[in-house]
Amino acid sequence: MTAIAMFFLAYVLMEGAAWAAHRYLMHGPLWVLHADHHTKEPGFFEKNDSFFLIFAVPSWLCIMLGMMWGVPESTAFGFGIAAYGFTYFLVHEIFIHQRFRWWVHTDNPYFRAVRLKHKWHHKTLGKEGSAHFGLLWVPWSMVREEARKMKLERRA
Repeated sequence: MTAIAMFFLAYVLMEGAAWAAHRYLMHGPLWVLHADHHTKEPGFFEKNDSFFLIFAVPSWLCIMLGMMWGVPESTAFGFGIAAYGFTYFLVHEIFIHQRFRWWVHTDNPYFRAVRLKHKWHHKTLGKEGSAHFGLLWVPWSMVREEARKMKLERRA
């Protein structure tokens, strides 16, 4: 498989990996690190931010070992993981949670559906009973519904 294919494979697989980690680790044995993300605590940083480092390790290892051993597919896979991490930061931290107020409003139905799905996830403040653990994958029906709402908003 070419390095470019490995980059995109890693990027796509990371959404599934992030979903599984969120569902089974963050809302499971690692809840102690994730709980403050569901309840607003004072301060800029959260314990939940430690997951940035946890997810960075496989990326770093793939890049470093791929470069050391001359395996471009491994390097590309690591960069695909890193690219997903950067996307996650932009969408989750900046767009959804507004930790930096750079991207407040959107007229894009996909991004409105992403924000709404995440809002539904945060309706549950505890470890149990949450749903919608993914970030970028949203049902097409939600995107269509947001587009319909936007059309109605423009008419009003």
